[in-house]
Amino acid sequence: MGAGWLFILIVGIYLLNCVKVLKEYERGVVFRLGRLLPDSKGPGLVLIFAPIDKIVRISLRVATMDVPPQDVVTRDNVTVKVSAVVFFRVMEPRKAVVEVEDFVYATSQLAQTRLRAILGEAELDELLSQREKLNARLQEILDEQTEPWGIKIQAVEVKHVDLPEQMIRAIARQAEAERERRAKVIHADGELQASEKLSQAGRQLASEPTSVTLRYLQTLTEIGAEKNTTIMFPIPIDLFQGLAKWAQTLPETQPSASPSARDSTRHE
Repeated sequence: MGAGWLFILIVGIYLLNCVKVLKEYERGVVFRLGRLLPDSKGPGLVLIFAPIDKIVRISLRVATMDVPPQDVVTRDNVTVKVSAVVFFRVMEPRKAVVEVEDFVYATSQLAQTRLRAILGEAELDELLSQREKLNARLQEILDEQTEPWGIKIQAVEVKHVDLPEQMIRAIARQAEAERERRAKVIHADGELQASEKLSQAGRQLASEPTSVTLRYLQTLTEIGAEKNTTIMFPIPIDLFQGLAKWAQTLPETQPSASPSARDSTRHE
């Protein structure tokens, strides 16, 4: 009787150890006598008869993997350090176990290699301003190469681009020059618009002579509202031109001395 109860106890403990519980996000890849079973197990209760069966747990959740900073030489020969992050998940647990030894390590190494290769084909300006395009290209290439491993690349994001100090100063000078160029263009555009408006105002005032007087009176009113003691009266330039012409004719119109007066002066 003692041996029988001992045998039952051993069998009970063995059966309890054969019961495995897989969570909702887990799947079990089972090898029976070294052969891969056609279907993965889980979630829920799973019977694993050791040592005949061996189970490998695989998580189906999206995993986050940091790509360490990589030294990248861009197409325009600028050396930068680029770090990124890769989001991926296992879609086919059987392939992730059988097709590759360590799918996490393999994906990490592949991401580092492709990051240097793809970003090395881009120029610095493209790397700084068109990250979405580069991220999409990296995701497409990584997803294509990890598909035989049963892995789906959800997204690839370039996190940080570390520029040399000399390049940072050069970019700052370029930005400053660009701002100055825009300021000059805006100022010139304002001058052009102002000249066009003044030209339109001049034509409008020339069509109505009385409008010039009204505008002059309005200007005097604005000056008087500021409590100024000095008032400037504008004088047309045409008036000065008329006075200049009149001054030039003065020597010609002066009366000359008579001959008798000149003779009397000589006798004296």
